[in-house]
Amino acid sequence: MTFMKTCLGAAAALAMGAAGAAAEPALIFDLGGKFDKSFNEAAFNGAKRWGDETGESYREIELQSEAQREQALRRFADGGSNPIVMTGFAFASAVENVAPDFPDTKFVIIDMVVDQPNVRSVVFAEHQGSYLVGKMAAMASESGTVGFIGGMDIPLIRKFACGFVQGVKSVTPDATVIQNMTGTTPAAWNDPVKGAELTRAQVSQGADVVYHAAGGTGVGVLQAAADEGILGIGVDSNQNYLHPGSVLTSMLKRVDVAVYNAFAAGPDVETGIHVLDLSNDGVGVAVDEHNQALVSDEMMAAVEDAKAKIISGDVAVHDYMSNNECPVK
Repeated sequence: MTFMKTCLGAAAALAMGAAGAAAEPALIFDLGGKFDKSFNEAAFNGAKRWGDETGESYREIELQSEAQREQALRRFADGGSNPIVMTGFAFASAVENVAPDFPDTKFVIIDMVVDQPNVRSVVFAEHQGSYLVGKMAAMASESGTVGFIGGMDIPLIRKFACGFVQGVKSVTPDATVIQNMTGTTPAAWNDPVKGAELTRAQVSQGADVVYHAAGGTGVGVLQAAADEGILGIGVDSNQNYLHPGSVLTSMLKRVDVAVYNAFAAGPDVETGIHVLDLSNDGVGVAVDEHNQALVSDEMMAAVEDAKAKIISGDVAVHDYMSNNECPVK
């Protein structure tokens, strides 16, 4: 199987379109790189799984700048790729502009809703998964102080933070949750040095468990947590393996499943809004050989109980994006 792997570093790199096979699916990674060990890498894993299982090829591009979003979409659509999957909310305006020009092409955007007849919008209940790791953080903490480090300061990342705080407070109502965001531009997704600095600052304030939702920046968060002798919590992909024995768990956001399902459906992929949550295992927690010694039976029982109650509606986790507010701090 041959994968056409391209970077958008120059205009020539975008000239791959017309020669491509018809209906070959395509995947466009967001800024931060395909191997960010988090969001983008989860998308890659879904595409790779589809390719390995089917023996079919797909096309992929790693963006180098914001300006390339619409250009990449148009080149793939012109070249016959179908569906075209985009990882990240930042593609919203680009697909709004491009989708009407290619009514027979299906576009799949992850982490944002775009109301176009040929667009599938995949969103996740990140607040639910974050609530579960918040419970685990509170149960693992000895200081009563835990931390959250986000990437770009946007409502989506506040949604992670709010769910996490609610989970922590459900176990320890008087716990302290320190919150920091890395920045206000897309560069915040790929700044592991800043992630490490923020982690050390939180440790100096007493945090002994730190959860990140920061893309590639989170690599620095988890490294600093391990160096400081505290526990980190990964996100999106299973990041337990990065520092065995120092990563309490990872909040799984099944971006891989979203990409795999889109590729498997092909040009017939169903459009509209699709939500991946606890009820369909779209989010969850990771337990494996790298962290099982950190996760007690009591902790897993609490997680399973909370999961069941969230699914049944007995426990309601507030979605920050519903009103841009969090009821707990």
